[in-house]
Amino acid sequence: MKFLKNIFHILLIIILLYSCSEVPTPKPRGYFRATFPEKKYSVFNSDNLPYTFDIDSCCFMEHEESRTGEKYWSNLVYSFMNAKIHLTFSYIDNNLEALIEDSHTLAYKHTVKADAIEKIAYFNDSVSVYGLLYNLKGNVASPIQFYLTDSTKHFLRGSLYFNSTPNKDSLLPSVEYIREDIKRMFETLKWK
Repeated sequence: MKFLKNIFHILLIIILLYSCSEVPTPKPRGYFRATFPEKKYSVFNSDNLPYTFDIDSCCFMEHEESRTGEKYWSNLVYSFMNAKIHLTFSYIDNNLEALIEDSHTLAYKHTVKADAIEKIAYFNDSVSVYGLLYNLKGNVASPIQFYLTDSTKHFLRGSLYFNSTPNKDSLLPSVEYIREDIKRMFETLKWK
């Protein structure tokens, strides 16, 4: 009996020593699952702005006072995500190249934090809307920036900002949700 107890203890010690040979690794940080309302679009048309486009019912447009006296600054606000698409509009006055270069410069200021910047061109000849979308990858302050123009009279620039610390993993579902709205904006934009 004593012999069986000793064998049992020896076997128990051997099992414990071999079972603890694996190095424990911490679990990656998880994020809450984001749920978003169903998209319902309607035409946004303001007498104060020289363009119209479809917006989702979960967001609203607010006028923003410009520090430089610009008349057509506005924000497309996603209050449930604590996000805004800052929209600036300018009439073209022989300065299209400067406006495009300014948009390019503002997008590429994020290269310090960006892992990559993807550019997607947009053309819609039927309503004279042309533009460029910048998808900025990584922990950047503004993951999406864009401009739209008719190349003769109108120029609209937009940039998405979240009022939170940039974290590409936790913000990705929200960015993708808003990206669909920006795509809809591109497809439905009309100049007045």
